[in-house]
Amino acid sequence: MFTAAKLETARLECINPTTGQALPPCTALTLDEAHSAIDKVAAGFAGWKATSFQKRAAILKAVAASLRENKNELADLMALEMGKPVKEGIAEVEKSAWCAEYYADNGEAFLTPETLESDASHSYVQYPPLGTVLGILPWNAPVWLALRFLAPALMAGNTCVLKADPNVPATANTLVECFYQAGVPENVVTNLAVTNAVASKMIDHPKVKAVSFTGSSKAGQFIASQAAAGLKPAVLELGGSDPCILMADADLEKALDIITLSRMVNAGQSCISVKRLFVERSVYNEVCNALRERFSNLKCGDPRDESNNLGPLAREDLRDQLHRQVSQSINAGARCLTGGDLPSRSGFFYPPTLLVDVKPGMTVFEEETFGPVLSVTPIDTIDQALELANDTEYGLGASIWTRSQTAIDQAILTLESGQIAVNGIVKSDPRLPSGGIGKSGYGRELGPQGIREFVNVQQIWIA
Repeated sequence: MFTAAKLETARLECINPTTGQALPPCTALTLDEAHSAIDKVAAGFAGWKATSFQKRAAILKAVAASLRENKNELADLMALEMGKPVKEGIAEVEKSAWCAEYYADNGEAFLTPETLESDASHSYVQYPPLGTVLGILPWNAPVWLALRFLAPALMAGNTCVLKADPNVPATANTLVECFYQAGVPENVVTNLAVTNAVASKMIDHPKVKAVSFTGSSKAGQFIASQAAAGLKPAVLELGGSDPCILMADADLEKALDIITLSRMVNAGQSCISVKRLFVERSVYNEVCNALRERFSNLKCGDPRDESNNLGPLAREDLRDQLHRQVSQSINAGARCLTGGDLPSRSGFFYPPTLLVDVKPGMTVFEEETFGPVLSVTPIDTIDQALELANDTEYGLGASIWTRSQTAIDQAILTLESGQIAVNGIVKSDPRLPSGGIGKSGYGRELGPQGIREFVNVQQIWIA
């Protein structure tokens, strides 16, 4: 824990994961400066709440335009600070702009008051905003994860304090500048460039009325307990160990292309990517060989070079953690068909790694693997596959590939997760709610459900 003196001179230090070299540090806000920033945004709440939905919508559409105008700069900063390939970064910014437009177009309808019959002459429910919402966000999708918090919260009439991960300070600063460029007042959105030690104190700020957190399950438990102690609502989007069931009757070529994309996007640093694959035994060897070929053909390198498929992992400790999980699983009997070795090159790269014959109890089965590592397990029946799929403390996403409607219906009834994809990829979409159960968190982002997380469901009864 920082001492008071150290807090005064704290800096946000970031390492370029491609080279392993330090990037220019950013000066962090002190505790007092952070409190003042929140006070300023809290003071802006009354004015922002009073603006019409039409005005908020117009500003959000201007935000979308600003994001698109600055997408190349944002993508380049993400590549520099956390290793996301530039082409993926540009797609992330475009998706974020879409999110802003989606809530601009639909937010008012989602929050329309609803009449409910009672003994009153008129009784209804309305959805006013709560106040100032604190968003504590990770590094792996710093623009998209910010927008899926900011767009619905702002459209509902809340003001927002953004606390980005210390890994991506320049990306966060540029993102907030896009909001200001679009006409969002500085007392409506602000970025808290603070250390994690200071951020933890911001949850207790009396003018913070709710918390949105995306990150690890361990950190989420801490955030949840702190928010609950202050009786503040929270939305938690945490880790995942997403299962995918591949039956023999599926379109295997399409399935394997999508599974490879899901596992390798952002160098595997995605909560909702396929992490545990269960394959019907009759096609097991065929699938393993096809995946090995696909993984072996992926090109790792500088994320600013668009010819590369994968960039590095964001930090050295993340790479070392992933390698520990792989090594322990191999020692426990998993077979490694490709990858699995620490590269000698500079930076925090890890090769696409395919582990087969994985069983429950092995590390990559039990823990979330946050990197380009896929575990594969043979199954004999759909019942066995569903049992193994649910054999996890996580519950974020799940998927199944099959042409059997009976198997599809059974999977939809049985899989325990926040999202289920049938013959497709588990993904986030502004139009659909996203979130998990168990160690994957609670609450929902996106869709009509997401905008109602940070509002007061207020009953009105008129005699």
